Amino acid sequence: MLSFGGGEAMSCDLLPTDVPGPHYQGDVRDVLDYPWDLMIAHPPCTDLSVSGARHFEGKRLIGRQQASASFFMMLANCNIPRIAIENPICIMSSLWRKPDQIIQPWQFGHGETKATSLWLKNLPLLRPTDIVDGREPRIHKMPPSADRWKLRSETFAGIAQAMADQWGRLPC
Repeated sequence: MLSFGGGEAMSCDLLPTDVPGPHYQGDVRDVLDYPWDLMIAHPPCTDLSVSGARHFEGKRLIGRQQASASFFMMLANCNIPRIAIENPICIMSSLWRKPDQIIQPWQFGHGETKATSLWLKNLPLLRPTDIVDGREPRIHKMPPSADRWKLRSETFAGIAQAMADQWGRLPC
């Protein structure tokens, strides 16, 4: 299984993992031709997310948005049998196609709201595992900080666990 986070993946400043274990810290394009059976991709959303729509014109002028969309599509078109691409509500719904599923953290044990799109290839829809009350847009309300970009892009543990449990055990 190939799973990687975007963060600033299109730059050279890849962050190390926050969780111990075997991780590849490098350009995903260097390993895409390996014989993976599943890829769960979290490409950078900075230039694609509709939450940054007011900045789209400037991003188009310098090519960042086109580069991000191209990177997203490269992942979508990989020769890997099963693919999940995770991103917030973004322009890929217009540029490519609508997502197969939109999930929320509160469906997986977290009290937050944060609509997250999933584009799937040969994978079933992710089944909610722990629907909770207390739904708060905490991510949206985060105050400015040096780490805000990183905190906003973190994958909720309940969602990651559901992906591992439900998709990581599918027969080859």
